[in-house]
Amino acid sequence: MTSPSQAAIAGAETPDPDGAGLTTEPSDGQEPVKDQLVGRSPGQLMWMRFKRDRTGVISAFVVLAVFAIAALAPVISWLYGKDPWTRYGQERPGLLNDSAYPIKPNGGIDGEFWFGLEPGLGRDVFTQLIYGIRTSLSLAVVITILSVLLAIVIGVAGGYLGGKTDYFLGRLTDLMMSFPNQLFFVAFIPVVGALMVDPQDEMPTWMRASVLIFVMWLLGWMTLARLLRGQVLTLREREFIEAAKVAGTPPWRIVRKELIPNVVTPILVQSTYMLPNFVTGVAGLSFLGVGMPPSTPDWGRMFSKGAEVYQSDITYMIFPGVAMVIFIVAFNLLGDSVRDAFDPKSGR
Repeated sequence: MTSPSQAAIAGAETPDPDGAGLTTEPSDGQEPVKDQLVGRSPGQLMWMRFKRDRTGVISAFVVLAVFAIAALAPVISWLYGKDPWTRYGQERPGLLNDSAYPIKPNGGIDGEFWFGLEPGLGRDVFTQLIYGIRTSLSLAVVITILSVLLAIVIGVAGGYLGGKTDYFLGRLTDLMMSFPNQLFFVAFIPVVGALMVDPQDEMPTWMRASVLIFVMWLLGWMTLARLLRGQVLTLREREFIEAAKVAGTPPWRIVRKELIPNVVTPILVQSTYMLPNFVTGVAGLSFLGVGMPPSTPDWGRMFSKGAEVYQSDITYMIFPGVAMVIFIVAFNLLGDSVRDAFDPKSGR
């Protein structure tokens, strides 16, 4: 007869000699059952750290909300019953005074026009804002994607290939970084437009957007490319890269399977800083009059109009200003949280 202590010993868990888990030794003669210990991937660990960062989570919700508003701008406009192009103040009497400013206080804010009316033309401010967010974000997202792709190609190629290729790509990067971006944008965009369209004709909106994307992409990839080059220079001396070379792995496969997965962190973090910079860049060019045409709702054009009328109607400047500040701060905080989540030694 087996005592209770002997049964407990017979059914106890003992360490598995392979180190993969624990082995349960039952007393009825059955095969031992192995409880596997499943490890977490770096992505799962990063996600766990990110979820614990309250600032990062709130920032992510704010950023997603702004993107959702931009994507659903036509739907919101349809539900709201107004659009950003109709001149309500000029078409309907009693909305603007003789100086073309809203008659009602606070810029004409009421139950019909939630954010008031634009001084001068009398367009709805709320729909201008959501469509302006849509315009600026659309351009900034395209520019960011193109800049990141070019930075990956140039940075990884220069760092991995080395030699003359690295020297040539490095000098090209230095040359492009020597241009003063804002001055170059202001001077170059009208020149490119004049080469495509007769100066007497108005440039189509799609062409103006293409010119903006091209010029800002041309000067927007260098910082990330230099960062990736430094990362790849360090990685190519590691043992797993040397082992892949000895095994006869083609260079393209080494880059795609070994190098790029190990530089995802700087790519993601830097992208979260690049996109808001491009948003402000697009808005700044529109503010200076070389961005999107006046008929296109845009953050920068709203700032430009607000600078003209702020002494008589400060309300018009408040809404685009507050919206841009919230978006930029939230995106920068999100970038900090993503960086800290990828860094296991972070104290946040």
